[in-house]
Amino acid sequence: MNKHSKRFKEALKLTDLDKYYTLKEAVGILKKVPPAKFNESVDVAFNLNIDPKKSDQMVRGTVILPHGVGKKVRIAVFCKGEAEKEARQAGADFFGSQELIDKVLGGWMDFDVAVATPDIMKDVSRLGKVLGPRGLMPSPKTGTVTNNIAQAIKEIKAGKVEFKVDKQSGIHCSVGKISFDENKLYDNASKFIDTVLAAKPASVKGKFVKSVSISTTMGIGIKIEA
Repeated sequence: MNKHSKRFKEALKLTDLDKYYTLKEAVGILKKVPPAKFNESVDVAFNLNIDPKKSDQMVRGTVILPHGVGKKVRIAVFCKGEAEKEARQAGADFFGSQELIDKVLGGWMDFDVAVATPDIMKDVSRLGKVLGPRGLMPSPKTGTVTNNIAQAIKEIKAGKVEFKVDKQSGIHCSVGKISFDENKLYDNASKFIDTVLAAKPASVKGKFVKSVSISTTMGIGIKIEA
C-alpha cells in the first residue's frame, strides 16, 4: 500500500483531482501547497490528439517566457573564426569548433542549450546521436542554427525555451520556479500554453488538446481548462 507524505496529503486537501481549474486558480493552488526542501520547477504538460509518427502532425517550436525559467542557462556555441569572438562577446559559456565537438563526443555535456553556425553543421551532425536524444541538437527550426549568434544568445538568456512533442503525444516544459510570484508564474504558463495551442498542425482535425495540467517537481498535477 502506498504511503503519501504529509505534504502530498496537504496538497490533496487544496484541490479536486477530477476538477478542471482556470490557469489562475491552478497557480494559486500551487503557491498554497507546503513547500519542498528545494526550489521546485513548475511544469506544464500537454497530452495532444495527434499522431507523432506522422511528419505533418509534428508539434515543435520555441517560446520566450516573459520572466525566464528561474535558472542560469549554460550555452555552448559551435562555431569557428570570427564567430568565436562574437560568441564570447555575447556571453556564451562555451564556444569553439572541432575541439568542442571532440569534447562532447568524449562525454562532456555541461550545457543546457547548443547553438551552431550553418558553416559548421556538417561537423556538428556527428553529434546527432549524442545531442538528439537529449533535445540539444541545434536546429534552424528553433533558431539555434544561425549566423546571428548574438541574437540567439540574447533570446535564450531572456527565457527562450524549446518544446517538442514526444512519442506519447505529450509536451512538457518548465515555466519557472515555485519561488516566482503568482503573476510571473501565470504570465509564463499562459504564454507557453498559448504558443502550443497556436502550433496546432493544419492536418489535425477536431480537438487538438486532450488534456493539460500544471504541477511542481514533486507535486500533484492540477488539470487546467483548455
